[in-house]
Amino acid sequence: MKKKTNTKISYDSDADVLSMESAGNTVIDHAEEMGNLVVHFSKKNRPVLVEILEASRLFKDQPKSLRTTIRETFVAA
Repeated sequence: MKKKTNTKISYDSDADVLSMESAGNTVIDHAEEMGNLVVHFSKKNRPVLVEILEASRLFKDQPKSLRTTIRETFVAA
């Protein structure tokens, strides 16, 4: 049976960054930037934290109903 991992999702409106972080005490070893995406990895090369920079640009052309759903889901988390 696969172990369920909780993920913390947050949005910083001042920095316009959407973050998704795996729960636990995993130490970040290094990060790789790919355009507006920054992925932080553990020593075992597993993703620990994913940051979407300029996140509002990613969702700006989506229908208002999707933006509202995303806001309610991610900001409330």
